[in-house]
Amino acid sequence: MSANVLVLGGGFGGWVAANEIRNGLPEKHRVMVVDRSDSSCLGLSLLWLMTGDRKADRISRSFSSLERKGIFFIHGDIDRIDPQRREVIVGGKIFSGDYLVVALGAELVPEMIPGLQEAGHNFYTLSGADALRRAMANFSGGGLVIMTTAPGYKCPAAPYEAAMLLEDYCRSHNLRDKTRIELYAAEPGPMAVAGPAVSRAVRQMVESKGIVYHPEHQVVEADPAARRLRFSNGVEAGYDLLCYVPPHRAPRAVRESPLIGESGWIEVDRHTLATRFERVYALGDVVSIPLKLGKPLPKAGTFAENEAHVVARNVIRDITGKGEAAAYDGRGECYVETGDGQTAYGEGKFYGDPVPEVTLHPPSPEWHEAKIRYEKEWLEGGIRSNDDIRRTA
Repeated sequence: MSANVLVLGGGFGGWVAANEIRNGLPEKHRVMVVDRSDSSCLGLSLLWLMTGDRKADRISRSFSSLERKGIFFIHGDIDRIDPQRREVIVGGKIFSGDYLVVALGAELVPEMIPGLQEAGHNFYTLSGADALRRAMANFSGGGLVIMTTAPGYKCPAAPYEAAMLLEDYCRSHNLRDKTRIELYAAEPGPMAVAGPAVSRAVRQMVESKGIVYHPEHQVVEADPAARRLRFSNGVEAGYDLLCYVPPHRAPRAVRESPLIGESGWIEVDRHTLATRFERVYALGDVVSIPLKLGKPLPKAGTFAENEAHVVARNVIRDITGKGEAAAYDGRGECYVETGDGQTAYGEGKFYGDPVPEVTLHPPSPEWHEAKIRYEKEWLEGGIRSNDDIRRTA
């Protein structure tokens, strides 16, 4: 008998899962991917897009490449998810699978904060990062503000990287002595989930560049006309150019389904990524996995990718009866751009008890080149193997 595997979402995790499942199954089995877009953008390249080092049309790959590999692509918005039946409705049509993999990511909702959408640039989207690139090209100095709008967001290093890359941009364009760069963060410290040592190191990197860092500032309102920000602690701040990380939430189809948990995200087994529904898995930004230190596993492409390998191998094993079971150990990696062609690199196991076991390697040109190679591999359609995934019989 043949099996149908339905993958919801073609971002980092969904793409990897669909490709690996397709490669691991005989041709008679069917793999389908559903996505609202016709292409998948590489998030790490958005930081280079905002500084003008990349072009918007060169940091995505089309879902047509999936079809060339024998994966069926369904283009459209998901109206409803029924995890019990493993069915979804897309554009009024019902699609079902013997296995369902939910990798729909996080929805970005700047409109949750009054005035924010009109006040600045959301550099977590392709259009927003490109708009920020144009704004920087016309920037002549003044107050440049980078801001996180909630303590939890995907790609925890990105706003700190953005601040350092924009500082580099200002120096290289003779704007630094005319620009005050400030970073307002809703969280108490950078990348706190990686442990206090890593958090201190990243903060030191940021502040060593003359960037003024304001932790624990939760924005409640933006006034685009006056170019003012208001925070929950009573502080107000002005800006000339604002870029921000918007609030996140689970996509509507997930929020309205039985998959949603008390956290507001899908809850899964931390090792298998299985949900409470039979043969239904979830991975990447749409899930919440609590850690021993009380924070959730970060939402980032590296975690989605590693989780996808585990889900794919277990689905293949379940269908074919071959191979070994895979278990996710919380491993993740992170490149941290610091400007001047330098990049730091963090790696470790986030399932550590009582705290994650994470090492941050100092910035170097070698790590920067490694990040560029990773970008090139992904955009060319490659899938990184991960020998660090622990397999259990």
